Parts: sequence; C-alpha cells; structure tokens
Amino acid sequence: MLAHCARSTVEFLHKEVPDFIPPELWLPCSSDLNPCDYRIWGCTQEHLYKKPIHDLAELKQRLVKVWADFEQIIVDRTIEQWRKRL
Repeated sequence: MLAHCARSTVEFLHKEVPDFIPPELWLPCSSDLNPCDYRIWGCTQEHLYKKPIHDLAELKQRLVKVWADFEQIIVDRTIEQWRKRL
C-alpha cells in the first residue's frame, strides 16, 4: 500500500483537508488525475539528477535540499491545472 493511502494518513486528511478526495475515488494510473506523481515528481527528478549521485546518503541529502528549495508556485499551478481536469 502506498504511504498516501495508509489508514492514518487518510484519517488525517479527512479531518484536516476540507476538499479531500478519498483514495477509492482516485485513478492511480492517470497522469491527468495524479499530478503529484507526474508533475511534482517530474520537477523534483529534473533537479535531483542534474549531477551523478554516488551513494544513498548523497541521494537523501540532495532530495531533502531539492524539496526544501521547491517553489510553491509550481505546486499551486499543478493544483490549479488538476482542478480543471476534474
């Protein structure tokens, strides 16, 4: 089971996110309806793999940095586009 489908995560999202769509209504293999897996991860990979990664520690370090530097505007635009597709 994917982490974002874990029972505790889903319960948290039901409580904290007013417009939360439960996992049973998701189409997990659709690039149109799964923007995080496609758009957000694509942008992350683009920055993550600019230079070769030598070991797991470097991968983790770089991933944390890329995520910390991620621009909110990309997330906002992805959500905006996703809502139009619904």
